[in-house]
Amino acid sequence: MIKNTVLAGVGGQGILSIAYCICKAALNRDYQIKQSEVHGMAQRGGNVESHVRFSDDSIPSGLIPQGKADVIIAVEPVEALRHENYLKPDGCIVSSISPIKNFNNYPDPKKLLERIAQAKDHVLLNSKHLAKVAGNPRVENIIILGAASDRLGLGLNEFDTVLEELFSAKGEKVVQANQRALRIGRRAAEIYRESLAKGQGPHTALEHLEQLPENAWDPEAATPGKGG
Repeated sequence: MIKNTVLAGVGGQGILSIAYCICKAALNRDYQIKQSEVHGMAQRGGNVESHVRFSDDSIPSGLIPQGKADVIIAVEPVEALRHENYLKPDGCIVSSISPIKNFNNYPDPKKLLERIAQAKDHVLLNSKHLAKVAGNPRVENIIILGAASDRLGLGLNEFDTVLEELFSAKGEKVVQANQRALRIGRRAAEIYRESLAKGQGPHTALEHLEQLPENAWDPEAATPGKGG
């Protein structure tokens, strides 16, 4: 077994925090891991790309070949498309729809989402809105991690442990906000896929998610320590 994940976004969006969470959760299972920061531009607004591979066997390289990624996790929609050539035919794209318009002639957002939605297995989420639901605008990256968690094959409780380690120095409220964001992302992905299965298009599915009242989120699903 080998799981290949390409992470994409821009500086300041917490891509490397997502990479750390995946690597640490995989290490806690005694998997072999390799991570490569392909661009790794730290300045805010510069594109950031990371390859994360974990396996129960040896891993030949830290770089994922094109066409071999099981999952693309993107916290910015243009970056999702920039890296779609890495995706397997049956792979999954999980992306935020919240744009960072850091260059001229940024694509039309509606057409951009329609392009991403051409992937047979995909999830699109308004991470900015869902971070507010989680109670902390800085947890957009963890919303997207939660949405991708089922395709990574790692449990929510495993990520809880990592998030506590990563954010404990910032206080219990920050830890809990990130753990809650993880579950909200996971549940939002489930609702999005349910909408698609009913024949709704991506725009309608997104509107449905954004119109849900805050109390519609299952408190059990959003509480740290609950769920797989």
